[in-house]
Amino acid sequence: DARVGDRLVLGKALGVGVMSAALKKEQLGAEGYAQMIASTTQLNTPGPDLAALPGVHALTDVTGFGLAGHALEIARGADAAVALDWARVPLLAGVRPLAAQGCVTGASGRNWAGYGADVALPAGFAAEDKALLTDPQTSGGLLVSCDAASVPAVRAIFERHGFAFAAEIGEVLAPSAGAARLLVR
Repeated sequence: DARVGDRLVLGKALGVGVMSAALKKEQLGAEGYAQMIASTTQLNTPGPDLAALPGVHALTDVTGFGLAGHALEIARGADAAVALDWARVPLLAGVRPLAAQGCVTGASGRNWAGYGADVALPAGFAAEDKALLTDPQTSGGLLVSCDAASVPAVRAIFERHGFAFAAEIGEVLAPSAGAARLLVR
């Protein structure tokens, strides 16, 4: 299980669900389509190497429940809270404007309805960012919880496997009575 003080590293950029919705609305260009296919067909081959690192305490793939849902899964499993630094979360090129134009999946809203009560968003958090936070991912990236000393090794494994978007995006915090399990800052 994840531990208080762990850092969170995400292996792939978000936005596949938004791109899929844009494709269905015929609003996704050739470049966006190529990005979506490249992301969804990149297998999570770093998994076994990551699991073998002693400093890795938990990992999950980010799929249908979106980043928020899977971060909550890590928080609940550790009886802790998770903080995400939204500005550090990698996004596929062009997905914010697509989300702002309404290219979002129905699952994104259902995800928020299912777990939004456990999420604290900063004031003024944009609707398109909320849609991306809950965006279901097809073949999404791995979300790794590891001690701070292991972050460079985790990133090196992702890099060795060709995951150019891997980024440290947050941390595991001690739970606070009555506070949300997921804090977005």
